[in-house]
Amino acid sequence: MSGNNNDRTGLNWLGSLGVLLALIALWWVASNAGWVSRVFLPTPQATFSSLLEGLNLSGEGGNGELLGFTQATVGRMIEGWLLASLFGVLLGAAIGVSPSVRAWVQPTLEFIRPLPASALLPLAISIFGLNPGMVLFVVAFGAMWPVLLATVHGFAAVEPRLSEVARCLQMSRAAYIWKMGLPNAMPDILAGMRLALTIALIVAVVGEMIASQSGLGQAILLAARAFRASDLFAGIVLLGLIGFVSNALLAFAEKRLLRWQQP
Repeated sequence: MSGNNNDRTGLNWLGSLGVLLALIALWWVASNAGWVSRVFLPTPQATFSSLLEGLNLSGEGGNGELLGFTQATVGRMIEGWLLASLFGVLLGAAIGVSPSVRAWVQPTLEFIRPLPASALLPLAISIFGLNPGMVLFVVAFGAMWPVLLATVHGFAAVEPRLSEVARCLQMSRAAYIWKMGLPNAMPDILAGMRLALTIALIVAVVGEMIASQSGLGQAILLAARAFRASDLFAGIVLLGLIGFVSNALLAFAEKRLLRWQQP
């Protein structure tokens, strides 16, 4: 059975790689054949060259600006995601452990949840001003909701018999949360954290564009305004790589933390 699973995983990886190579080939043909002007669609070679120069990996003395922008964006994404995860789990546990609190708070959560974090940027600017703290607040706010709602759902789905056992054992609320609620909610929490990480990256980039903060968002915006298509695409490719690597790392951590669920 494990051999079949490994074969299936290998085939999936090969299929994904094939799709990626096909898209790159289509991009190469479209740019080199002149289907789209290179002012708007650079060649893959030019994009890769700009990426290496921006990261100071070309061996020809690149400017390295893209590396600094990447560090700023990744740092902002991780800080916002950690804050979102912390407050999302704490608030979600406090709400999910009590049916009466869930009944009171759920309508408010459903009202606030659909609000896009980018729509709150003008409000955040008026409160915090144009500074890194403002972007960090918006990133944390936007990324908190998947973790919060997943935590509430995980605690609400605890087997009722476990709650009865906890009452029979006269467990405190804190002990019940730590020993029964949290293990039961952990799969939902980790799934919410994976989604929150993607949202944190998106909101960080949008915040950098709107608030003129140093990062990949600002670099992409400036490249677009200057018609530097290769630099623009290099930033987009780098964002895709950041999202892919961060999601893969979190998926690996999730698999390790949930080993106890595997048969």
